[in-house]
Amino acid sequence: MKIGIVCYPTFGGSGVVATELGHGLCQAGHEVHFICYNQPARLTHRCPSAIQFHLVDVVSYPLFEFPPYTLALASKIYDVMEHHGLDLVHAHYAIPHSTAAYLAQQMAGQTPAKIITTLHGTDIILVGLDPSYRRVTRFSIEQSNGVTAVSQYLADLTRQEFNLAKPVEVIPNFVDPYVFQRRPNPQWRQQFAQPDEKIVCHISNFRGLKRVPLIIQMFREMAREVPAKLLLVGNGPDYQTCVDLVRREGLVQKVFFLDFVTDVAGVLSIADLFMLPSEMESFGLAAIEALSCEVPVLASQVGGLPEAVVDGECGYLLKPDDIDGMIAAGIQLLSNDERRRQMGQEGRRWVMTRFHVSQVVKRYEEYYRYVLEHT
Repeated sequence: MKIGIVCYPTFGGSGVVATELGHGLCQAGHEVHFICYNQPARLTHRCPSAIQFHLVDVVSYPLFEFPPYTLALASKIYDVMEHHGLDLVHAHYAIPHSTAAYLAQQMAGQTPAKIITTLHGTDIILVGLDPSYRRVTRFSIEQSNGVTAVSQYLADLTRQEFNLAKPVEVIPNFVDPYVFQRRPNPQWRQQFAQPDEKIVCHISNFRGLKRVPLIIQMFREMAREVPAKLLLVGNGPDYQTCVDLVRREGLVQKVFFLDFVTDVAGVLSIADLFMLPSEMESFGLAAIEALSCEVPVLASQVGGLPEAVVDGECGYLLKPDDIDGMIAAGIQLLSNDERRRQMGQEGRRWVMTRFHVSQVVKRYEEYYRYVLEHT
């Protein structure tokens, strides 16, 4: 198949999943075309002959207060459809990506590529439900030839909020467990922690929903009971707030900001606990990346996280307002090496059976074929 993939080229979950899916499809023998305003962060061209990148050039013009990205994207999708004979376009995020794909499909005329839209969460939970975008979000989903969601929670929420007639296929996020596996690196670990100290880790885009300042505050309490260090990986709107908080709390020697890193598995490999106390998560890709590296996860019992983390087996899920409970659970895990190892091993087994990249890529291939044959 000739497949176009439209995604945000960032370190966020949707961009990571889209890029890794492209790699998996390429390795399965398909021709893959990425269509983005920048090269995706994880696009490493593992299959250079079968992956092509097409840049969306968004032109600024004094008449436009905001550059018309959606129109530029639609034009580029149509151009790639026409010149490369795409069978389908896989749009990650409903708006503006599936909206642009629909415009390109209409421009293509008699034999356009099919459109598959994957819902990742923010496009529904935040943007899609805003009155300014609600109708165009619903229209774009309904006009897609196929729709998938990364969790049952998100599929149910989408059907409920938009009263959809179109079915939504649930295909979860995934990891390559041979990339995300624990690789001991004592030399790097000792740059952050002493042998008797534990390492707590968090990875995100530092948006308000991730509650990174709260992680710092909870870590402060945990570190009073168990010698520990905190690694914060990523960047975003709350980054400076977190830096200021660490300084005010006198935690500069205990909290490290790593910003964006390319070797996420390397960071997780030196961690003892992963924290994700989000207000909302449609799935929680970072959680299964941590589990794949045998790191227990302490997270909120919200959204799709119960589908990613088995409470009591590979981590703990608590109500988002149960801050004291999260702190106690964190201290318990950091204090009990055997329990932590058992949970880590169970987490990797869970990922291998449920979220293995090869299994999930096959599910996408099967869904692609179904859409091409039945729509």
